[in-house]
Amino acid sequence: NTVMAAQMTDAHRRFLQVLMSNGITEGSEARKLHQHCCEIDKVYYAHDKLDDFISTINSHLQPLFMQIRKGLSEDDGRAHYAVVNLAETEITKMASDYTEIELELFRKTMDLIILSENGFASSTDILNLADQLKTKKMKKKEAEQVLKVFVEDKWLSEKNGEYTLHTRCIIEMEQYILSNYQDVARKCNICHSLAIQSQVCESCGIGMHLPCVRKYFRAQTEPRCPTCNEFWSCDIP
Repeated sequence: NTVMAAQMTDAHRRFLQVLMSNGITEGSEARKLHQHCCEIDKVYYAHDKLDDFISTINSHLQPLFMQIRKGLSEDDGRAHYAVVNLAETEITKMASDYTEIELELFRKTMDLIILSENGFASSTDILNLADQLKTKKMKKKEAEQVLKVFVEDKWLSEKNGEYTLHTRCIIEMEQYILSNYQDVARKCNICHSLAIQSQVCESCGIGMHLPCVRKYFRAQTEPRCPTCNEFWSCDIP
């Protein structure tokens, strides 16, 4: 590619800084931030050019093995942005923030979530793992605290005692999960990104995110699998 990357301006730097300190930023927030940075730093602002603005930053992040990635929330299908470090696997990156025993609990929790039918693991099941850890056994109270931290740090999210992977975690760990869970990790048949909370076709086994299922079947009187055309037997959300 001989085209010179567009210049990084203070607006780009400011945007990147906020994104990094947020960990993850929802799409409408990112659009507001784009405008705000351009106005503060007196840089030309075009409301429909957020993706170009981001790809300018990405071309400068490339030599640092970093990238701003866009991903969709599995809850509502909304776009989110996160800064991803491509140089190391995410578990190693987490290692600077957590102890070995906490990481082991996280990996085991991730196993439960990814191997589950619906992309959730109950706190009961996770806490039962706590006293089987190889590093050392963890008391339930302790494990509850650690789970709370994983939720605060946006690696897990929790609803009524059920845990799933946070959107940030899915964006950052997509490669890690696809290569470490090759037999079970699926990409959504519609948006082609990793699907943790998904519905699966009983006939051919393809998976779709719930928001994608909703959108895809909205116009159809009789839901049929986009791949094998068999009747879609799951309840449409």
